[in-house]
Amino acid sequence: MLPIIATPKYDMIVPSTGQSITYRPYVVKEEKILLIALESENETAIERAVADIIKACVETAIDIKSFTMFDIEYMFTTLRSKSVGEGIEVQLPCLNDECEANQKIKVDLDSVYVANLDTAADMHLKINDEISVDLKYLGYSDSLTQAQRATETEAAINMVAKTIETIYSGEETYATKDAPFKEVVRFVESLNNDQFAKVINFMTDSPVLTYDLDYKCSACGHQNVRQLKGLTDFFS
Repeated sequence: MLPIIATPKYDMIVPSTGQSITYRPYVVKEEKILLIALESENETAIERAVADIIKACVETAIDIKSFTMFDIEYMFTTLRSKSVGEGIEVQLPCLNDECEANQKIKVDLDSVYVANLDTAADMHLKINDEISVDLKYLGYSDSLTQAQRATETEAAINMVAKTIETIYSGEETYATKDAPFKEVVRFVESLNNDQFAKVINFMTDSPVLTYDLDYKCSACGHQNVRQLKGLTDFFS
């Protein structure tokens, strides 16, 4: 039997829970999964490939469906740093409206962080005098939605519905996981614009994978200050 090359082991901390997990770098067979997904330019396929790689490389017993999306993104960038190298290049347009230049910028994955983690929003939201809700951060399983068939409006409503964990109405308490999803969607559709916006604001302010950039455009000299946010900004 031919030899198998040993791989080193590392530890990382899951952002949302503080759990320490042990992992190995990904190898060629996992890189192949990722490249095929990236070539498809299908966001759902990329998310599935990322999750499959994490499951293959993490040696600690985990339930990947229990992780938030920002956990998954952070775990993958950490894996990527140890597997291929801490530096990647992204091509970005200049923020100067009068400049059409695109420039390759190096990103140090070891400097990527989860923004808003220490200033998390209130997870309890009052809808009116009778009704309130408990909210949760979107998880990996929540992000793999029927978005391919849904309109943007339908996708937004579905994501808001997945953010609602518990509904309180007077003395009654309803766990959304025990209710048909279409009933949760119906509840969301009954919100007025201000109530809907409050949940959207919670989602917007949720923790997110972030990298700060400050660089000069090589074409016009404009100083570009921006942030990469979310995995697709790093690997699209």
